[in-house]
Amino acid sequence: MIVTLKNKNISASISTFGAELVTLYKDDKNYIWEVDTQFWNKTSPVLFPIVGRLKNDTYVYGNKEYKLSRHGFARDNDFSIVHQKEDEVIFSFTHNEETLEKYPFQFELQIGYLVTATGIKVNYKVYNANTFDLPFSIGAHPAFALSHPIEEYDLHFNKDDTFKSHLLLNDLFSGKTKTIQSNNGIIPLNYNLFKEDALVFKNLHSSEVIVMHQGNPMLKISFEGFPYLGIWTKDNAPFLCIEPWYGHADDIETDGNILNKAGIQLLPPNSKFECSFFIKLY
Repeated sequence: MIVTLKNKNISASISTFGAELVTLYKDDKNYIWEVDTQFWNKTSPVLFPIVGRLKNDTYVYGNKEYKLSRHGFARDNDFSIVHQKEDEVIFSFTHNEETLEKYPFQFELQIGYLVTATGIKVNYKVYNANTFDLPFSIGAHPAFALSHPIEEYDLHFNKDDTFKSHLLLNDLFSGKTKTIQSNNGIIPLNYNLFKEDALVFKNLHSSEVIVMHQGNPMLKISFEGFPYLGIWTKDNAPFLCIEPWYGHADDIETDGNILNKAGIQLLPPNSKFECSFFIKLY
């Protein structure tokens, strides 16, 4: 089922399957990439309860091994609607027998979308219904449409960071980094940047990034509070993913214990985690 949100300026459609943002329109322009399975079969999946890949797709909890596939299972499940207005919707997904087999925790995940005068706010809430800590990661993976050659685009960050990308080897962090060429917080885009998979930045000073096309702003993502940022595309694909994360893939040297996993969040019993990011359209 598709839910449509709208106001005078912005409209969005979100699928109840995965609570996935499917379209985001301003002035008859869709800013979200339209699926072409030649490149990728998603538009904006929610990554939960892990971000990225586990070593051998396996983790250990309580001396028992569990299997979880890359990016977790939220994106491949139906969500229910718990709140809906013309410009806002909140989806919910809770643990069930199937999730408990691979993730032995009771939880509720809420994904909220609110269209505003200039864009869309995306809100994540995680509730821990256990009497012990809930280990989890959560992240966004929106793919934005590129209607021109990628070399015509730049990323403008709001701080002049040193952009050190943490390198992946077979989907796991190798321990190596690569400094990405930038000038006053500006990174020119090209497909060669992504030959070794996504760019992954940890603990940037920046909290905003603008996608610019030949000097004109296209969209801005504000991701204050998120400790990790992924940027990804595939060779010759007409999209760019900008991905704020609370969590990331395993390190090659991981011991497999999810409680020790780099980037994992530990939510205390009977408490709530909340974060949000905003996409502004120009």
